[in-house]
Amino acid sequence: MSKKKGLSVEEKRTRMMEIFFETKDVFQLKDMEKIAPKEKGITAMSVKEILQSLVDDAMVDTDRIGTSNYFWAFPSKALHARKRKLEALETQLAESSQKKERLQQSIEKSKIGRQETAERVALTKELAALRQKKEHLKAEIDQYKECDPDVVEEIRQANKVAKEAANRWTDNIFAIKSWAKRKFGFEENRIDKSFGIPEDFDYID
Repeated sequence: MSKKKGLSVEEKRTRMMEIFFETKDVFQLKDMEKIAPKEKGITAMSVKEILQSLVDDAMVDTDRIGTSNYFWAFPSKALHARKRKLEALETQLAESSQKKERLQQSIEKSKIGRQETAERVALTKELAALRQKKEHLKAEIDQYKECDPDVVEEIRQANKVAKEAANRWTDNIFAIKSWAKRKFGFEENRIDKSFGIPEDFDYID
């Protein structure tokens, strides 16, 4: 075979394996440096590097006998190697399929509790109503702040009750968020986004 320039590394590896498979013989490095350029067009300078890469990938076996290193590779070993690779890929595929199934189950489970339930709607409406009432009472206090102290105190007490009620519902919402994080491993910002809870949601001072 005439020498061919410009062979890629993979082409050189393939052609070198052909030498082993076709001859079913054992070689020293110096033998390959003579045979590979002549029969497969692999430059002599690259033989050692290509041969070592095949050894590193366990495609070619090597052993030191005396002062010399010998190299060999038989088709039967390559077949077994391909079978092992196939088995490894099949195992990897099975594991990936199981992982996908677990993730799908996790997704389905994570949907539980995110529905727009009647309880959540009621809590949200009541909280909004209490906040609105608080703002209204606050406006009344401002309106009557210079009036009868007894009237002002009565309004303040009503405002305190409304504030406590609002904070009580705030407690309930925080408790539900905490339960969802423990139960399903949700991140807090994900829960807020899913249920429309504002970023600045907090107790009323």
